[in-house]
Amino acid sequence: MRLGFATLGCPGAALDDVLALAQGNNFTGLELRAAPEEFTNTGLSTAERRTLRTRIEDAGLEIFAVSSYVRLCAVEEQPLEAHLELAADLGALGVRVFPGDDPAVDGTPDGPSAGEIRALDRVTSASREVPILLETHDSHSTARQVGAFLALLDSDVPGHQVKALWDSSHTWSHGETLAESFALLRPWLELVQFKQADSQQDYRPVAIDEGDFPIQELLGVLEGTDYPLSLEWELKWHPQLPSLAETLPAVHTWLSAP
Repeated sequence: MRLGFATLGCPGAALDDVLALAQGNNFTGLELRAAPEEFTNTGLSTAERRTLRTRIEDAGLEIFAVSSYVRLCAVEEQPLEAHLELAADLGALGVRVFPGDDPAVDGTPDGPSAGEIRALDRVTSASREVPILLETHDSHSTARQVGAFLALLDSDVPGHQVKALWDSSHTWSHGETLAESFALLRPWLELVQFKQADSQQDYRPVAIDEGDFPIQELLGVLEGTDYPLSLEWELKWHPQLPSLAETLPAVHTWLSAP
């Protein structure tokens, strides 16, 4: 299993600490949160990027994604190209982006929204060296919505490099079964995120042993595939959660439970 975690779960941590967490808990991949206060950011020099990549590769780890806060459909200018360049320099599998369309608009399949048209333009002109990983999030929280938009891209922007990042807990919280979401996203799927949540508390993120996300169902849906599987532990936004140091050992138990 290509098992990793997002550094969203250890905000502000030093690279040495992140590498120790991964190696000490048998995790082999990282989603690197890109922000000015993190060791991964678009302001890194060429030498700093080279050093960061070397340190991670020498630790035997794979970079699943550079996690940006670019909103692909949004009006405001955001540094998509800078994040794509950073991901290429680091050897990452892609750049995580959010849809970020007007939440009141549901464009496809009846026709693209204004935000989706903006996204088509951005994708058309974007570098294609590394994939853009569109997460099931905000305005496009379901696999149905993301799949419809990616089908639109297939028809309108031949050769585009936009793939799906499936936040499986998120689509589950929006009423799709895991099998339904997987089937809808499979033509474009690149990376799968998971986390623990409690459906009895409006799908609030909770400790591993306190929720009811059907992790064995997810593993069953993914059986026979080799997609990277990444723990999105949202400690940055939910400080009540246990630390990654406490959580990572529990993840292995959770994944292996009958």
